[in-house]
Amino acid sequence: MKLSFHGADQEVTGSCHLVECGGTRILIDCGMYQGGREVNEDNNGPLGFDPSTIDYLLLTHAHLDHCGRIPLLVRRGFKGEIITTAATRELAKLVMLDAAHLQEEEAEWKARKKARHGNGKKDKDTKPLYSVLDALNSLDYFGRNASYGKAIPLGGGVRATFLDAGHILGSACIFLELEEQGRTKTVLFSGDLGYSDRAILNDPTPPPEADIVIMETTYGDRLHKSLHPSIEELYEAINDTFRRGGNVVIPTFAMERAQEILYYLREGMESRALPPSTQVFLDSPMAISATEIFRRHPECYNEEACELFTNGFDPFGFQGLHFTRQTSDSMALNRVGGGAVILAGSGMCTGGRVRHHIKHNLWRHESSMVFVGYAANGTLARRIVDGATEIRLFGEDIPVRAAVYTIGGFSAHADQNELLAWHKQTGNPGRTFLVHGEEDAMTAFGELLENTEVIMPTLGQEFEL
Repeated sequence: MKLSFHGADQEVTGSCHLVECGGTRILIDCGMYQGGREVNEDNNGPLGFDPSTIDYLLLTHAHLDHCGRIPLLVRRGFKGEIITTAATRELAKLVMLDAAHLQEEEAEWKARKKARHGNGKKDKDTKPLYSVLDALNSLDYFGRNASYGKAIPLGGGVRATFLDAGHILGSACIFLELEEQGRTKTVLFSGDLGYSDRAILNDPTPPPEADIVIMETTYGDRLHKSLHPSIEELYEAINDTFRRGGNVVIPTFAMERAQEILYYLREGMESRALPPSTQVFLDSPMAISATEIFRRHPECYNEEACELFTNGFDPFGFQGLHFTRQTSDSMALNRVGGGAVILAGSGMCTGGRVRHHIKHNLWRHESSMVFVGYAANGTLARRIVDGATEIRLFGEDIPVRAAVYTIGGFSAHADQNELLAWHKQTGNPGRTFLVHGEEDAMTAFGELLENTEVIMPTLGQEFEL
């Protein structure tokens, strides 16, 4: 039995881990690196294993940093079975096709730019990581749907059980039961963990005891703001911006965060905490599609959200909500001087339509930027959050004059206390591997763990189980 690490090792993105048991090779996630320019080389580099030898890919959830390299994996020879929950299956399709489309667009733009200023020859920088066709081909390898709490037999004496992680729709922790030559081991992957008492989704399922735990540490060194004050802060930011005559731009992750913010905006208008006539634009084709997928999977909802749906009420809809799928509709928002709440992706401002809204609003004293999610090092969102006075975007230097709000209570990740409580429920695992976190966060969290050997693996490191 072996465990090796091939992504999100002492960093936050690119999750990818490999388990070997009884001749069966099982990959847990195959995510994309996100952040600065150097991540393009990381994504396009060697995976650290031969994809053709992988029997199963178990996907914890559909965020890009967990599923984004699946089309590349298939193009490089993967012929196994991808197993995940029904909701994740739908969302992953959406995410991978969107990523492929954006990569093709960016590659085409780089090629045109190179042709104008260079010799016109194509190179790695002007080729997409994978194409829309690659993404479509990868869908053929999605096999069985996992149901929470029901063990799935794999080859070579391995069983996998998916448990609700409460992070985004369909997200899961994965519990592996391994047997090889009379030896048994249990291995628990946290995936990304949500936290308790949120709108829409169930709380994370308490984990089983395990011999070995691999867990995320995104917020391992900090606590979130409480949810209720965060909602009040969101309402205050919007009302204050409207009084100044500007727009509110909210960089939004398309899955879960967008839907959660819509949920609270609706509540704010119903309670008159926000003007009932507030105009909200969901300017993200992927978020719009994800919202439709949310409506199809109430099995992932908590009791309150389920009751709304049962009574025929749409928790994501209200009179002032506008879906802007078409590019022309998105561009028209640039002419809106004030009074609009604009939700657009990507959440870390690394791509997507939000960058255009930043260009048209960041330099305006009247407008506001409201960050409601995690911003990794090297991303445009992180630079703005950290207090940059000027950014460069689309070849222009743009001064930061808008009000900048960072509201941590909406995070889809568990904070330090929630992570500690989750780990405590796993019993006294012999080893705990910390992944999916920046080094400072992992170190701080690791120092709080007791009765377990704490390991922070590096890329490519392999361990005997």
